[in-house]
Amino acid sequence: MNVITVKTNSKQYDVCIGYGVLSHLQSKLESLVPKVSKILIITDDQVAPYYLEEVKQNCLHVNTVEQYVIPHGEKSKSFAIYEDCLTYCFDIQLDRNSLILALGGGVVGDLAGFVAATYMRGIRFIQMPTTLLAHDSAIGGKVAINLPKAKNIVGAFYQPELVLYELNFLTTLPIEEWRSGFAEVSKEAMISSIENLNWLMEHIHSLGNLENELIEKCVTMGISVKNEIVSKDERENGERAFLNLGHTLGHAIEAYLGYAKTTHGEAIAFGTLFSIYLSEQYFKIDLKYDEILRWYKQLEYPVYSNLEIESVVNLMKQDKKNIDLKIKYILLMDYGNPVTCELEEEFIKENLDSFLKQILS
Repeated sequence: MNVITVKTNSKQYDVCIGYGVLSHLQSKLESLVPKVSKILIITDDQVAPYYLEEVKQNCLHVNTVEQYVIPHGEKSKSFAIYEDCLTYCFDIQLDRNSLILALGGGVVGDLAGFVAATYMRGIRFIQMPTTLLAHDSAIGGKVAINLPKAKNIVGAFYQPELVLYELNFLTTLPIEEWRSGFAEVSKEAMISSIENLNWLMEHIHSLGNLENELIEKCVTMGISVKNEIVSKDERENGERAFLNLGHTLGHAIEAYLGYAKTTHGEAIAFGTLFSIYLSEQYFKIDLKYDEILRWYKQLEYPVYSNLEIESVVNLMKQDKKNIDLKIKYILLMDYGNPVTCELEEEFIKENLDSFLKQILS
């Protein structure tokens, strides 16, 4: 088991990563002070049949373990589902010593974390990711729900008590979820060092049937990079914004297509390609864009061919990182050297047009 300790201004907690770490859940719960009075497991209807009972069996020392199962998918990060969860918390009489356990991918973690952050002005919660993508979203305390036109626009910074990452949970993931999660791993490599990126490109040529050792190394590397950043900048006042590489276009694509029409990570991968392309144009540098493009194609990332540029750029302007509708973009001066730039709308439109023509040629 690998243990990474996250140290932020508001809280310090462990991220436990490995095969078989679920067996440590009961001892981790017993160590919490004050003693946990009741547990509510929030999960979704895809994860529940596989892992809910197994997790409940590892919470047996708690007098009461309740469960609430939401529909899977991005549509559940809504005000309606959020209100349903809060109402259920009240109906089962959760108190301030209770704990919410988020069992699922990024949607469950974001929603359950926001419920924990706001119920009774905040109760404790634990993240138990079940997807590769959630290695990113489970770390750092960003919890949120969506508006129909803007992702994660209603939320809070609220750190968990613990992240327990049972890698055996990843065995049931479909291939598109491996691609989705690996997009964030590759992003973390790009903003950290050329060595991390080169290691990934040398060892990961397909996302099907990855060896356990490679999976654990990828997850540990990604979480280590994120930890280094969020421990210094918990509330995204500075360098934590670098974790948004690829997200400005990626989030716009998700909103443009409609949530759940593509996976988050697949949209982010396309956005990351554009960020590399844009960086080359803006700084007049060579980031080996063609090599990254070939690698992403080898990993079978989708290409979005029918984007209406005006609409997509308007969606970019609604991103929560922006001020006065000016588009802040994370670019790379080199791998391991990300920067935040305020870009002119016309510059983005021109380059998005040429990028789409080039990538589809």
